Amino acid sequence: MLRQRITLTQFLIEERRRFPQASGSFNSLVLSVALACKVLSTKVAYGSLMGLHGAVGETNVQGEAQQKLDVLANETFLHCLEWGGHVRGMLSEEMEDPWLAESADGEYLIAFDPLDGSSNIDVNVSVGSIFSILRAPGEGRRAVAGDFLQPGTRQVAAGYAIYGPATMFVLSVGRGTHGFTLDPEIGEFLLTHPDMKVPAETKEFAINASNSRFWEAPVRRYVEECLAGSTGPRGRDFNMRWIASMVAEAHRILTRGGVFLYPRDTKDPGKAGRLRLLYEANPVGMLMEQAGGRASTGMGPMLEVEPTAPHQRIGLVFGSRSEVERIERYHAEPVPEPDSDTPLFNLRGLFRPGSN
Repeated sequence: MLRQRITLTQFLIEERRRFPQASGSFNSLVLSVALACKVLSTKVAYGSLMGLHGAVGETNVQGEAQQKLDVLANETFLHCLEWGGHVRGMLSEEMEDPWLAESADGEYLIAFDPLDGSSNIDVNVSVGSIFSILRAPGEGRRAVAGDFLQPGTRQVAAGYAIYGPATMFVLSVGRGTHGFTLDPEIGEFLLTHPDMKVPAETKEFAINASNSRFWEAPVRRYVEECLAGSTGPRGRDFNMRWIASMVAEAHRILTRGGVFLYPRDTKDPGKAGRLRLLYEANPVGMLMEQAGGRASTGMGPMLEVEPTAPHQRIGLVFGSRSEVERIERYHAEPVPEPDSDTPLFNLRGLFRPGSN
């Protein structure tokens, strides 16, 4: 196997050769993330055998019930990343305040969701870890929380691990998006999916239809047109998917195309969206854009959004470029009159207020 595939370490060494001045700390940081993912792959696989299923009875900063594996995953990331001295700060979904190093030596900041989709753990559906790496601004000083407030365009790397039938580590360092599969016999991630590409066209979309009554008009229009099928304005039949694990959704789209929508809606007017900008939307955005896809707020490029808070939420649309651009175009156009031929989400349709 090693004669046929290159390892993640070898891949990073080849990338580093493009930058003779590099210190090697970046490679060490990425390999530390990969180590955390290897550990979690084993823990997730054991599941109930290790008593790791279920909630701990507490909520995180997001107001969400923490699962036992959420806590373990966060501790695993902190342990694997802290000792190397390459990070000046870490921002996690599971911590209200960032972890900030006591020294100013680290060159990087990392933001991560240690276990995305943890609500799926008890039903044995794929979950994952997702991360974003930024350069730490300001030499010679300790990090502060505001250092994380950088737009996605300034990411130096992004990636995720998906714990499914096989464990994969998907990474972009700014030159394409590449997938590595964990060989459990040798404990190495091997390059199996070089230069992944999101197909420009698709017949699949993913959205939580239970929120349809809260959608903005452009989103409702897009979904209605997809549901109208071959007799509707799109002239083809679409399939709808929903896994409730963004890493799993992203992986499906990277491998076979599609579009994912978790848009801003009116369900909770106090929130600008459901997903977190710094450690969910931005890393997925980089991976998609590097694979030829597109990531958007629904109205403009996701990676250009200027963050205002560490745990900022945002609406997110990503996937096949043509579909994301269509959704952006619908947001820019006047709202059309309802189409009586697409009743599922129409004015008195199955998922709209006032239906019978």
